[in-house]
Amino acid sequence: MASPLPPIAIAQQFVRSGSIREVQPFGSGNINDTFLVLLDDAPEPYFILQRINTQVFTNPLGVMRNMRIFSEHVRDRLTRQPPSRRWDVPRLLLTQDDGDHCQDCEDVWRAISFVDNSITHDTIQDTRHAEEIGYGLGMFHNLISDLPTENLIDTLEGFHITPRYLEQYDAVLSESKAERTAELVQCLAFVEARRNLAQVLEQAKAEGKLPMRLMHGDPKINNVMIDRTTGQAVSLIDLDTVKPGLIHYDIGDCLRSGCNPLGEETEDLDAVSFEPDLAAAMLKGYLSVARAFLTENDYYYLYDAIRLITFELGLRFFTDHLAGNVYFKAKHPRHNLNRARVQFKLVESIEAQEATLKQLIESLR
Repeated sequence: MASPLPPIAIAQQFVRSGSIREVQPFGSGNINDTFLVLLDDAPEPYFILQRINTQVFTNPLGVMRNMRIFSEHVRDRLTRQPPSRRWDVPRLLLTQDDGDHCQDCEDVWRAISFVDNSITHDTIQDTRHAEEIGYGLGMFHNLISDLPTENLIDTLEGFHITPRYLEQYDAVLSESKAERTAELVQCLAFVEARRNLAQVLEQAKAEGKLPMRLMHGDPKINNVMIDRTTGQAVSLIDLDTVKPGLIHYDIGDCLRSGCNPLGEETEDLDAVSFEPDLAAAMLKGYLSVARAFLTENDYYYLYDAIRLITFELGLRFFTDHLAGNVYFKAKHPRHNLNRARVQFKLVESIEAQEATLKQLIESLR
């Protein structure tokens, strides 16, 4: 079997003008391998090169199909209804033989246009940044609100369906040989005390209270591109998980990642907290472009969404630790355990402020 090609050789297949100066690792994603390709003498001096993680996305061509349909729909919307401010949609770049991806051994690669003059942050900078993060997610949901859910396939079955993660956790736990340290025992007790929480959104969906819509799937704050000059949100990237689902998972995940100023990777557990002022700014930005398609039930389940998605991510990190770090990239054996403990601490902070957060949501309706 032939050996996989190096990233620079893959990148060359997407170059139509100019020459490659450098290919360097890019971003802090936990799933796909991402590179920034720098070009000389080309109209666009950068593009993003990604190797799709086929262990996670077992239908990579389905992922590419969804991206094509999504991007064509949104570009058409933006043409017909130009927004009052900048909004960019990353373009799939074609190979020299006009394909939207290339395959090398078992790997599937794609190239995506670079969102120029923009930056991302792993943690919220201030309330203005928080409002722009909310606007970015709201703009994304607005632009796909008229794209039928049946037009996209489910490229990651079970993703953001919390009861399934609980089932996976139980299966992994029954086989785990992980040492029962004090931290691990504490996490086990935390999950056990919140088992009933897992069903809340899926039950609402089953009862017809929350409709299926198209969702982003991973709208954490470092997927929202911010214009370097204006400070405004200009794009939402990382589109592998765009699929039918509940937008509440998106809203909850956006607030989860944005309202913990220390971020997912902090080791200062005592300082982890969910900040309601940031939540207020984020929801204000979101509702400025998304209010039109929200229902009474959508508002009712917002608090549950914020708490649930935080619990869900902590559960996923903890399960991966018990499994031996097979899903999320880990820098050391305890990395995913530490990540889980951060999310569980954040859940506790959210629960302690339940009345405040519900009152905040009501005030923004």
